[in-house]
Amino acid sequence: MKTSVSTYSFSKLIKSGEFTQLSVIRLAKNMGFDGIEFTNLEPPKGVEPKEYALELREECAKNKIDVVNYTIGAELLNAESLDKEVERLYEQADIAALLGAKGMRHDATRGFAGADRSYKSFEQALRPLVEGCRRVTEYASGKGIKTMIENHGFFCQDSERVEKLVTQVGKESFGVLIDIGNFLCVDESPAIAVGRLASFAKHVHVKDFHIKSGNESNPGEGFFVTRGGNYLRGAIVGHGNVPVKQCLSILKKSGYDGFVSIEFEGMEAPCLGIEIGLKNLQRLIIEI
Repeated sequence: MKTSVSTYSFSKLIKSGEFTQLSVIRLAKNMGFDGIEFTNLEPPKGVEPKEYALELREECAKNKIDVVNYTIGAELLNAESLDKEVERLYEQADIAALLGAKGMRHDATRGFAGADRSYKSFEQALRPLVEGCRRVTEYASGKGIKTMIENHGFFCQDSERVEKLVTQVGKESFGVLIDIGNFLCVDESPAIAVGRLASFAKHVHVKDFHIKSGNESNPGEGFFVTRGGNYLRGAIVGHGNVPVKQCLSILKKSGYDGFVSIEFEGMEAPCLGIEIGLKNLQRLIIEI
């Protein structure tokens, strides 16, 4: 396995103006990462996304760091038109190709919107989700790009739901971006979930969380509530409660030997949190 980092990890620095997606490329390389993953594109004012994608690709080549994935949002269930959303994702696949990425992650859905959401089941959502994902992956595969959904967004986050969607799409070019920490958002054991989905892995996010029981008082700032009422807070990789080593070992035994991206969401200073997390991740990869 090789290490990479998601530009999402640098969100605070990018939002503050201290860095841009372009300038974090060299930062990631200097930290010791083998690859970088771009989350959305944030081009400067007046620069077109496709032009910016080429700039990012050139800068990565200059710094000898691989572009490992392109990660974007999507909504295939509540979109005004499934056709329009799919067409938008075709355009995003074009950008992924310009970046030189071999994979593109897009969301599936955050679930049924509106007052009637409570009685809508995942089974009812499968048809449009399968259709949308299949159309996108068929288009992207023509450009040499594998597409994937992530266990993300609460509604399509449980490993059983993700597995159903992937198997019903039924395309070799379509799989899962396994975020080993995100399963905790729906109160699922990361190790059990990774074991279920490992064979579908197209890319991996290494994320860690501090966990507090929902039976305790709200811990306050920095924590958010899981679907089952527990509390999570982003942590430096290796400092939290996610069984990172166990999950990496499961992935390795399944045959996964691609990149694993740190996605840091902690309260610590981003560079410090990412650098410590990378050292821990590198050590764990050697140990497995």
